[in-house]
Amino acid sequence: MSRQPALPASRPLARSLQFLALAALPLWLAGCAVGPDYRRPDAPAVDRFTHDALPAATAMADAADGDAQRFLAGRDVPERWWATFGNAELDRRVQQALAHSPTIASAQAALRQAQENARAAGGALFPSVDAAAGVTREKQSAATSGVPGGVGPFTLYNASVSVGYTLDLFGGVRRGIEAQQAQADYQQAQRDSTYLTLAGNVVTASLQEASLREQVRATAQIVDWQRKTLDIAEQQQQIGARSLSDTLAVRAQLAATEATLPPLRAQLAAVRNRLATYLGTTPAQFDAAPLTLDDVRLPQDIPVSLPSQLVDQRPDIRAASALLHAASAQVGVATANMLPQVTLSGSVGSQALSGGDLFSTGTRAWSLGLGLTQPLFHGGELLHRKRAAQAGLEKADADWQQTVLTAFQNVADALQALEYDAQTLAAQATAEQAASKRLELTREQYRIGATNYLNLLDAERSYQQAHITLIQARAARLSDTAALYTALGGGWRRDAAAPMAATASPSNVSR
Repeated sequence: MSRQPALPASRPLARSLQFLALAALPLWLAGCAVGPDYRRPDAPAVDRFTHDALPAATAMADAADGDAQRFLAGRDVPERWWATFGNAELDRRVQQALAHSPTIASAQAALRQAQENARAAGGALFPSVDAAAGVTREKQSAATSGVPGGVGPFTLYNASVSVGYTLDLFGGVRRGIEAQQAQADYQQAQRDSTYLTLAGNVVTASLQEASLREQVRATAQIVDWQRKTLDIAEQQQQIGARSLSDTLAVRAQLAATEATLPPLRAQLAAVRNRLATYLGTTPAQFDAAPLTLDDVRLPQDIPVSLPSQLVDQRPDIRAASALLHAASAQVGVATANMLPQVTLSGSVGSQALSGGDLFSTGTRAWSLGLGLTQPLFHGGELLHRKRAAQAGLEKADADWQQTVLTAFQNVADALQALEYDAQTLAAQATAEQAASKRLELTREQYRIGATNYLNLLDAERSYQQAHITLIQARAARLSDTAALYTALGGGWRRDAAAPMAATASPSNVSR
């Protein structure tokens, strides 16, 4: 008996897919996405960051880093803002940190993970198609088969392709995809925030290193002066021009000044160790050229973005916006879960008692199905999950508002700090110059015996304090400039993040 050619399995499958598509099309077209459509809240309706209008420029000082800084309203912060300090070593450190810090690698991996999850969620919009094949050996009892003595044993071979599709009538699947994409946007903002934070940390730590190095040098210089003063005191004591108590007082002052050096050096070592971590290396491997304040240039033209642009520039605000978007989508997901769920299914295959008979005439089998599920009673679970999602949306909105307020506060603090830093530096420069002249005069008077040791010690203490404070004022002005750049978003706008992301790619991170 000749076997008739088998009908290709793809033809019934194609018919099944056509049936499913035709059945789903009108329902899908009629569907809508339940839940609120996301809309980012408006930025605060203000035209400046501070209560009072900023001056066109800060004060000037007769000292290093004493130039006036001009505020350029409406200008964007440059992407490589640290380059405005005009120091090649500082630029090299930031680039090394962005290329080798594990925090960058972690943020990039988290972003890729979120993006892949978002792509995976998108698969729910399409039918699922699965192929299956198997072989079973079985014997049916008389009760099961209705045949006395039962049937078998026999071997059953089967092969099939099944199709399943859940209609997204109320947009629950689409809202879920929207939530996953919002999570990817959140991780992207977090990555940009990691870039900005790391660059800011490197710059701030480098400026702190330069300040401490300068303080160590200045203190060591004062120690040298006090040692010379002690030599003079001892010489005058030997000839009877000074008492032992005078010499002991000078020696005590020298010891007290020397005691300030170890803590300064410890702070300097700790800052360099921290820099090593930022740059993705160990303190033992850290090899960076020393940085001093004289090596760093104070930026004179300071761009100040418009307040309305801050919500797009600050990565933390964009992260809060993404979380708000995700929370909005979750309300739609929870709402859709309370509504009817319609599923379509179909399969086509073959069953035979011999593997060689698969797909022969009479072995084909197929099925089509339409299912409807309407949740009726779940003990209040679905209702409370929807209310929880709505509460989560309210929380995300409040968090967004707080993030924006904090961002505006950060910018206002940094702007006013620069204004007052300039005034502080000007006053401190004047104080340091006066203390230096007084110390020089008092030393000469002490050398010739025209004044006592108390006046000399007081003049040295005054100058030491004034000089150290001047160094700190210079460093504060530089650091607060960096703080303003980071408070404004550091150039990490959506259109500017991609180039730096390529610079700090995973290929550059691995070493």
